[in-house]
Amino acid sequence: MSLHDDAVLVLKGYEHQPELRDVYLEHLAAHPDGVFKPCAAGHVTGSALVIDPVGGRVLLTLHRKLGMWLQMGGHCEPGDATLADVALREAREESGIESGLSLLPGGPVRLDRHPIPAPCNWHLDVQYAALAPAEAVAEISDESLDLRWFAYDEVADVADASVVRLLEATRARL
Repeated sequence: MSLHDDAVLVLKGYEHQPELRDVYLEHLAAHPDGVFKPCAAGHVTGSALVIDPVGGRVLLTLHRKLGMWLQMGGHCEPGDATLADVALREAREESGIESGLSLLPGGPVRLDRHPIPAPCNWHLDVQYAALAPAEAVAEISDESLDLRWFAYDEVADVADASVVRLLEATRARL
């Protein structure tokens, strides 16, 4: 099964945000390359909110290009077999937590479609949550200006509404 096929199956099984889910599915139906960055109409991305439920905290990255506190995430790569693989790979790469991360069961937590500069138009982000072990030590990557743990109640003060919604949806599923 291709990454494109996996994305279609994952999205067909995602029961929340039906209007946005249908936008994603229409995009994938129209663009066989719609999971990869070169697709000029936009592309699917995968992200994961790294969360330490025992400590009541989340790990955010200060994105190098955007200068915003965000969850870990990025583009699909040819070696990725599934959207879950994309999200977990990005979580590991950007958090520096090499072992012990696992995705919260139940598939994606949210979808978030946001505009990006030309030549592409949209990121169609499929958002997961990654559970970190309580003893996890994060290490900043080249893609970040900073990396920091925030208590749940601090997130709204530093991150945009999409990250806050992702945290709320993740906490509701825990």
